[in-house]
Order: sequence, then C-alpha cells, then structure tokens
Amino acid sequence: MPELPEITAYVHAIERRTLGQVLEAVRIRTPSLLKTFDPRVSELEGRRLTSVRRVGKRIVLELEEDFFAVIHLMIAGRFQWRERGTAVPKKRGHAAFDFPNGTLLLTEASSQKKASLHVVRGQAALAALDPGGIEPLEVDFKAFREALLRENRTLKRALTDPRILSGIGNAHSDEILLKARLSPVRRTRQLDPEEFHRLFESTRRSLGEWVERLRSEFGDEFPKKITAFHEAMMAHGKFGQPCPQCGAAIQRIVYGERETNYCPTCQTGGKLLKDRALSRLLRGDWPATLEELEEGLEARRKA
Repeated sequence: MPELPEITAYVHAIERRTLGQVLEAVRIRTPSLLKTFDPRVSELEGRRLTSVRRVGKRIVLELEEDFFAVIHLMIAGRFQWRERGTAVPKKRGHAAFDFPNGTLLLTEASSQKKASLHVVRGQAALAALDPGGIEPLEVDFKAFREALLRENRTLKRALTDPRILSGIGNAHSDEILLKARLSPVRRTRQLDPEEFHRLFESTRRSLGEWVERLRSEFGDEFPKKITAFHEAMMAHGKFGQPCPQCGAAIQRIVYGERETNYCPTCQTGGKLLKDRALSRLLRGDWPATLEELEEGLEARRKA
C-alpha cells in the first residue's frame, strides 16, 4: 500500500501536471469505486483544480467551489499519466480524470477491488474522511509521545494506526523500527524516555529520507513504479537477507496479507517472534533464538 512517501510522490507529480487546469471529464469504469452519490461525480467536471494534497493515505483533488475528489489507493491502486482521452483499461482500470493536457488514470492490480473514490463538498465533509492521526513530519516530540501513549499498543500497531499517526503503514513502520532498534511487539507504555526519543527521531529521519529518495528517483517523470517492496528498504520485504546494520538474517511475522519484518539482533535481543506459518512448518517446536531456528530448519531439510 502506498504510504506517506509514495503518496507524497504522487501528490507532487499530479500537482505539477494538473494544478490550475480544468477537470474536463471523469470517466468511471468500475461503479463500485465510487462510494458517494451526493454530490454527483459529474459536478466535478468543468471546475478548475486548485490544490492536490495528502490526507492520511488518501490523495485529495480540490476543485473550485469547495469540491473534493478523495481517492484511497488501498493496497494495489496506482495512478498513471497518459495522453488526453486515453481509454480506461478493461481489466485493471477504475477511472480516468481528463485534463486539457493529459489524462490521470486510476488502476488497480488486484482481483479484489478495494480502491475508493469519495466526492464531497465542503471542509467539514472532507474532514470526516480524515482518521485524525497527527502528521509525523510536522509535530514535535511532545505531541508525538502523547499520541502514542493514549493507548498501550504494540509499536507496530501504534505506528500503523491512522488515528494515531498519519500516513504510516506496513512497510515504513518496519523501516522505522529497525532504525530505532525497537521490537515491533514492545508496548508504547514500556518505552523509556531515551527509547521514545529514538523512535521519534527514527520516524522523522526514515520518512524524510524516503520522501527525498523518491523525489530524486522520479525527478520530473510521473511515478511509474510505486511499490511497498522497494529494493533500497532495509527490513521490509527482506526476509532471510542480512540486516544492513548487523548482518543477521531478517525475520518476519506473517498475518493475513501483511507481514512484519524485523532483525532479531538489533530489535529483539536475539529472540525470535512467533510466526504462525513458520510454526506450522516446524510442527510447533518454536525456536527461541536465530541459532535454534537455523538448526531446526537444517534438521528438517535432512529428515
């Protein structure tokens, strides 16, 4: 799922191409994409685009007279910039936003169509779509700490809860926690002042670096490869690969369609966190350390 750095890259690219342009037409191919009926989507047409912004993991197109198109890409939704009037793809296409200088296509590379479009009018209606999390790159340490301490959550859950922090998801939470050298299952109220400062600085540094990295990678081009598994990531999607900080093999916890990646040496004091899939493979004989895991897998291969 595109998160704060990736959404920011899209915002910059869309803004460069469409700000001040008139939205000539909106073509919806997937009816289930549209989650609202009043105002009608046709009421966006003929209005000038006045701003493009991020609200959490949503991209907001603001048009004249306080109209907003609010798009959530979910896991597999992506934008493409094409020649004006380009047809919406039959299999993966959701919608097209036509401007005088080009067409913004919304696609989704998944059989499960989860992306959404809300058309609303007025700041209050827009605010109702905001989960309310604070902006991690804009707040000070005090506000950051207070937000995370409202509930005693695991660090992984706290970082990815949109009601607590805005724009952080599965991928970038892994990167943040590795840099902070904190376990994803530690509780927020277990952190001492030094650990909280480490988490705060790691969050700002990691997200800031990724915003700049993507800005540099894409340059003036429209983002063509937005992915949650960027090759430059240190932890996320790196299961079994060496940790860049210490060389130990990155481990993971898999749950549903998501996974948590972590370094047992840097983050958990050498202890392995239980994973359902791997636990089934080892028939419930769960290892306590990385060494025991390697020995158990080797024994199973020889059996």
